[in-house]
Amino acid sequence: MEIFLKTISSLNDETRIKLLAFLDTHGALCVCDMQESFGMIQSRLSRHLKILKDGGFLRVERCGTWAHYSIRSPLDKFRIEALAEIRSLGIELPPLKKSQQTGECKL
Repeated sequence: MEIFLKTISSLNDETRIKLLAFLDTHGALCVCDMQESFGMIQSRLSRHLKILKDGGFLRVERCGTWAHYSIRSPLDKFRIEALAEIRSLGIELPPLKKSQQTGECKL
C-alpha cells in the first residue's frame, strides 16, 4: 500500500508531470540539463526527481559529478498506463538545453 501511495502522490504535481514527459521525450538526462531547460534551481529540481524516483518512475545513474535520470525500465502496467496518459495530454515542454556539451555542468 505504501508504494502505491508514493506512486500516486508523485503524480500529484504539474512540474513532476512535465519532468516525466520531458524525460520520456528526451531519454536519460543530467540534472544540470533539466535545470537549464526548466530554469529551476537545483535543490527544487532534485526534490521533484527524488519524489518521482521514490514513486517508481525513475532510475538514476551517477557518473562522476553528474547524475543522469531516466524512465525506469521495466515499468509495471500502472506506471506504463500513467505515462501513456501523460503523453496524451499534449503538454508544452521547454526546449532541451544541454549544458554538458560545453562541459559546463553546474553540479
